[in-house]
Amino acid sequence: MKPGITETLERIAATIESRKGGDPKASYVSQLLAGGDDAILKKIGEEATETVLAGKGEDRLHLVREIADLWFHSLVLLAHKGLGPGDVLAELHRREGIPGLDEKAARKLR
Repeated sequence: MKPGITETLERIAATIESRKGGDPKASYVSQLLAGGDDAILKKIGEEATETVLAGKGEDRLHLVREIADLWFHSLVLLAHKGLGPGDVLAELHRREGIPGLDEKAARKLR
C-alpha cells in the first residue's frame, strides 16, 4: 500500500465526522447522515450496483471511481454507527494470514 493511504482514510473519516449534525442543505454528508440508515443504505446499494456493473466492463478507471464511491459511502455508514476505518482495518489485520476458506468456516461457527 502506498504511504499515506491509511492517513487519507482517517482524514476522510474525520471530515465525515465533522458533518454530523450539520446543515443538510449545506453538506451532502450531513444530508445523508440526517436521512439515517435508510438513506445511507440506499446509497450504498446504488454504489454497490454501479461497482458490479463497472466490474463487468473493461474501463479500469470507471471501476476505480465506482469503488471509491462505494468506499466513501461505506465510511459514511461507519461514522453513522460510531465506527471508522480503523475498525475495518483491525478486522482485516485479524484475518490476515488465515486462509479464506478457514475464515469463512469460522464465521459459520460463531
